[in-house]
Amino acid sequence: MSAENKNDSRPKRSPHKGGAKSRAPAAAPRGPEKPGMKARQAAAKILAAVIDRKTSLDGMLDHEHGNPAYRELNEADRALVRAILNSALRHLPRIQTAINSLLQTPLPEGARALEHVLAVAAAQILYLDVPDHSAVDIAVEQAQADPRNRRFANLVNAILRRLSREKDAVLESVHHVPAMPTWFYERLAAHYGAALAEQIAEAQLTPAAIDLSVKSDANGWAERLGGTVLPTGSVRLGEFSGSIPSLAGFDDGVWWVQDAAASIPARLFGDLTGKRTVDLCAAPGGKTAQLILAGAEVTALDQSGSRLRRLKGNLKRLGLEAETKEVNMADFQPETLFDAALLDAPCSSTGTTRRHPDVLWTKGPEDIEKLADLQERLLRHALTVVRPGGTVVFSNCSLDPREGEEVVARVLGSGEAYERVPISAGDWPGLEQAITPLGEMRTTPAMLPLEGPFASGLDGFYAAVIRRK
Repeated sequence: MSAENKNDSRPKRSPHKGGAKSRAPAAAPRGPEKPGMKARQAAAKILAAVIDRKTSLDGMLDHEHGNPAYRELNEADRALVRAILNSALRHLPRIQTAINSLLQTPLPEGARALEHVLAVAAAQILYLDVPDHSAVDIAVEQAQADPRNRRFANLVNAILRRLSREKDAVLESVHHVPAMPTWFYERLAAHYGAALAEQIAEAQLTPAAIDLSVKSDANGWAERLGGTVLPTGSVRLGEFSGSIPSLAGFDDGVWWVQDAAASIPARLFGDLTGKRTVDLCAAPGGKTAQLILAGAEVTALDQSGSRLRRLKGNLKRLGLEAETKEVNMADFQPETLFDAALLDAPCSSTGTTRRHPDVLWTKGPEDIEKLADLQERLLRHALTVVRPGGTVVFSNCSLDPREGEEVVARVLGSGEAYERVPISAGDWPGLEQAITPLGEMRTTPAMLPLEGPFASGLDGFYAAVIRRK
């Protein structure tokens, strides 16, 4: 234990005959609970669920079915919890390194609850506009209120006060630490090279902007909404606070929210006028809408009834129609083969960490392997639902080549029935760097580094065009 722990009130052995086991000290009487205490406790509980139990953050922050400690908070405290968790998860390797640098000896094994209390407080001190004294005081009270952590209350106080005093030096000392789990950073470096891996890791620290896909007149809507037209044709909003439905054009169904990278796969088909096209994993419907607007006669599949209802609702707002089928695409056997198929496959979602910072903490290498195997099976099936000469666009939002480039290489290398249709960099001005030597699309969060804190980056996406011979 560190020198800061010299006043630690850890229990002493009983002086009574027989050497009875020591007990944790009784909780000292406390006054009224400090404002913000429940929010920090909720943040620590949810952080523990993400890190230790690999639980998705979105589910726990659901206002109706989420974590009970989160649901009982008012909206201001919920916003604070979200801010703490997003910062803690984005910067966790640096936070852990910073805390460890202030300890002479590591925290004892099994002190996971203590680690989460420290991480929640450190995220506020280092990365949020929260008064340091408030973060420290509430963390100490958290420790005192938890029998597992009560004996470490003095340590919490000492570590966090020192972190506050030495904030600038600590931030400088941990800046070299990649802000993502080691296992994933090493995979990125092996594929993209150390320099680009570092750029990706830094880029995912910036929250994602809000991108809109518009039915038409992107320039006009960018001007009206104060946005920027991207090389994908999407409109990226500037710094935004408020309700998306309150924006001009929402009620009229002239646009929908869709990350710029997610809008690319459907655009790879080009003109689909009169072509029978199937969207094999369609919900929530953004890509389905793009296919319809490209002129296709669209059949949209999803195995989830609730997700399919959401898709129908989204299409209704946009004034668009598609045939829908509730079915697992792996079991789908059409009576008549399609001209084109879009397979935006289930994946690890490691390209979406700007908006979902929990992903890298809830997934592991074993998940990527399982998902890559699933994607290969789905792609092979997708190629059977299009006619000879028909086209399949395969895509997903993973940064890992095991789920993208390697899947397509295995499928194409298994016979003569399929061929890659190279994507031309000339068709994507401003995104030429996203076109690989093989003619596939590979975006990363480090692309489109526009100026402004809310105007940079893309989700990590992979896409390839395959023709059935």
